[in-house]
Formats: sequence, C-alpha cells, structure tokens
Amino acid sequence: MPVSDSVLLPLWDAVLARLTGDEELMSLATGVVDWVEEGRPYPYIVIGEAVETPDNSHDSHGSNTVITLHVWSKYRGYAQALTIAARLRALLEHRPLTIAGHRHVATYYVSQQTLTDPEPPGDIRHVPISFRVLTEVSA
Repeated sequence: MPVSDSVLLPLWDAVLARLTGDEELMSLATGVVDWVEEGRPYPYIVIGEAVETPDNSHDSHGSNTVITLHVWSKYRGYAQALTIAARLRALLEHRPLTIAGHRHVATYYVSQQTLTDPEPPGDIRHVPISFRVLTEVSA
C-alpha cells in the first residue's frame, strides 16, 4: 500500500470531527486534542496512539487500525471519566465514519482500562479506550 494511502491522518480527522461535533460530549469534556498544553483544564480527551496494519483483499487495499483515545479527569473517582468513555463508545462503536480517501467498513470497541496517576497527589484519573477501525482505500 502506498504511503499516501495510509488511513492514519484521515482517520484522525474523521474521529476529531465526530467527537467535536457532538454537543453532549463537548458538554462533558473541555475538548479533544492530540497535544495537551500546560494548564489545560480537566476533563479532556486525547486522540492518542494508533497502529495501522494492512488488511488487503485480492482486489483492494485496506487497513485494520486500532486507535486509542485517552480520557483524563481530576474528578474524585472514575464516574466522570467513565461517563465520557461511554459517550465515546456511543459515538464510535458500529457507527459509520466519513474518512477522506477511504471507505469505512466497521468500527469495533476493543477495550478500556481505569488507571490512577501514581504521582502525588494521585488525583488524576485516566481511562484509555481503544477501537478497531476497518477501512478500504477508495477507488
């Protein structure tokens, strides 16, 4: 598959558009970013790591991409972060995405985890949530 056919940047753009276009999600979080500036208010979502592998058929090029979103919160306990993660799942799981240069085949929920920042004062909650996105290069 040519580098120009990589789905990573168009997928990132599609996910960003879907998330920032949802009023309910934007009422729960202060934003969706791929880089966190110093002093950013909590809670927020980071579009994080992605792993793209080829998923070709006999007559087309495709990708199997696992993308991880990170929810960060300073709320006491996990309720806030898990509420945001649930909204992410509602917006992405089994929902069509418009991805430039690619045809969206499916999006599947993969996993989520609850983590607490161990550094004192230990008041930051982190919930990474991953999705598998299957795509084909548009003709």
